[in-house]
Amino acid sequence: MKTYLVTGGAGFIGSNFVLYMLRRYDDVRIINLDKLTYAGNLENLREVEGNPRYTFVQGDICDQEAIKTLFEGNEIDYVVNFAAESHVDRSIANPQVFVETNVLGTVNLLNAAKNAWQIGDDEYREGCKFLQVSTDEVYGSLGAEGYFMETTPLDPHSPYSSSKASADLFVKAYYDTYRFPVNITRCSNNYGPYQFPEKLIPLMIHNTLQHKELPVYGDGMQVRDWLYVEDHCKAIDMVIRNGVTGEVYNVGGHNERPNIAIVKTILSYVKEHVDPSVGEGLIKHVEDRKGHDRRYGIDPEKIRRDLGWFPETCFEVGIEKTIRWYLTHKEWMERVTSGQYQEYYRAMYAGK
Repeated sequence: MKTYLVTGGAGFIGSNFVLYMLRRYDDVRIINLDKLTYAGNLENLREVEGNPRYTFVQGDICDQEAIKTLFEGNEIDYVVNFAAESHVDRSIANPQVFVETNVLGTVNLLNAAKNAWQIGDDEYREGCKFLQVSTDEVYGSLGAEGYFMETTPLDPHSPYSSSKASADLFVKAYYDTYRFPVNITRCSNNYGPYQFPEKLIPLMIHNTLQHKELPVYGDGMQVRDWLYVEDHCKAIDMVIRNGVTGEVYNVGGHNERPNIAIVKTILSYVKEHVDPSVGEGLIKHVEDRKGHDRRYGIDPEKIRRDLGWFPETCFEVGIEKTIRWYLTHKEWMERVTSGQYQEYYRAMYAGK
């Protein structure tokens, strides 16, 4: 039985990863550490609440004593660090919290894992690994052509991406300095179930259903590479198990779309299948975000060649599955947007 410490495992990608692993394997134990900020939602994990191989712990990766206690009380084999402040607009408004969580929190995890796993000078318990889940935003912005590769220099443009790049460099430094077993994955934009509705796709679905304005930055021609979240979970699993220690792996979907095209796709689906009264008149172009990168594009050739990973979900299938999920989980969306999910945590875990 291998034990995974998954940080940020009640958030969008983290919760999907927890579900993916427990559904797929019988020899995996998950300790899910999450601070339960606005983006963390235990309702995402109802399916595994009673699973004896799953434990939830509310905690902060910046809390050194709490992290130390977790390692002392469990023989942890892998750390998968999803925990992060991740919304660019929030980072522009308040960079400090992004430094605290994304940089200092990551260093705290690195130190705790290193102390727990080290058995000699630059020697660690066999089979352990620290995986840092990062983002393509650390590379900056692309022109009309070309793709980000693992060798692309880091050039972050927002406080969020700067904090993630800083964390990546600390992870790399622990490998270079201490030979500490790490991998870094850098993924393109994820979409799928359980994503907090501040992100583009769930926000547009929610607003369309509510007949609210659909705010689009600038001309909406910012291009992003979209990756279905389950494909991302599969990639992380493969890197943990078979990735070469110290290596970075880019994870992309080869599904580049301008933001405005995503919005119109959602509008079109809702109009055809749910509410014929909605239309493009809901779209409202707003002032562009400060430092807004124009295009991201990931070259996933390395992970395909070395580990055999490829994105199984084409965008046309993935976006329809995603829209349908939100349509059939309207109560989830309402509770998340109203904050009622916090009552669920108090009811489930008060006094425990």
